[in-house]
Amino acid sequence: MARRRRRSAGCLAVVLVVAVGAAALVWLPGIVQRHGYKLEAQSCTATYGDYVDYKTAEQAGNAAIISAVGLSYGFDTWGVTVAIATAIQESSLRNLDYGDRDSLGLFQQRPSQGWGEPEQVRDPHYASSKFYQALDQVPGWRDMPLTEAAQAVQRSGFPDAYADHEREARAWAEALTGGAGVVECHVPDGVIGTPQAFAERLHHDFGSGRFAVEVADVDKDRTTLRITPLVGDESANHAVREWAVATAASTGVVEASGWGHRWVNGVGRSTLEEGEDGPEPVTVVIATR
Repeated sequence: MARRRRRSAGCLAVVLVVAVGAAALVWLPGIVQRHGYKLEAQSCTATYGDYVDYKTAEQAGNAAIISAVGLSYGFDTWGVTVAIATAIQESSLRNLDYGDRDSLGLFQQRPSQGWGEPEQVRDPHYASSKFYQALDQVPGWRDMPLTEAAQAVQRSGFPDAYADHEREARAWAEALTGGAGVVECHVPDGVIGTPQAFAERLHHDFGSGRFAVEVADVDKDRTTLRITPLVGDESANHAVREWAVATAASTGVVEASGWGHRWVNGVGRSTLEEGEDGPEPVTVVIATR
């Protein structure tokens, strides 16, 4: 049984020092990545083993929300895989304002069928929460084939279609839950963020009490934040690092590193050597004005 999501106020420790610079950070265009392809503007990939899946930055950001909400409820990689595959089939990971009859949002949930008000089911966090709550009520879902678990929640007219998206969903879920997958993105130049907005987004996606955020360095138009998991194991560090990459188009993150990996917008991903005292904490660099 997945545990209830904890959202108690004041649990997220945030120490923020805001500095403003005179100009926005501008990055060079994307270069050829380690897989031999060039990412287009606002595009992301998830790599798991030898499999690579391509998504837009919007789709990657929605996958990150689905995963973070799942982790906050205590779901593992398999549960998140089921959820992401369902959203791929239902909406192509887009927060739709239309659908069959009154279906709306990432999961095409129908207000007339008790999923919530129209504005609620179009909230990706609410929609994800409702999906996981329903999945948790399906007896034996962990042992079902993905398409059966998804269909038990969705009751779609195309019950076998979810299976078509299992491999791509698994790639995103492995990365975003802290497994062996990784995310790379190339997001537009000039996306500006703030430490406060980043911390609020982190808190909103994962729920309160899971991560502490503090300012590690301020250098003109860049602010470096250190992220420390308050619950979970090593996978929590990996999960928040990949989440920071997948959501960079909306947070202004231009670099995310720690625990053996570094991603830089427009450059790609590289492998880091761990320090003598163990893995470095996860840090992100935000472009600020």
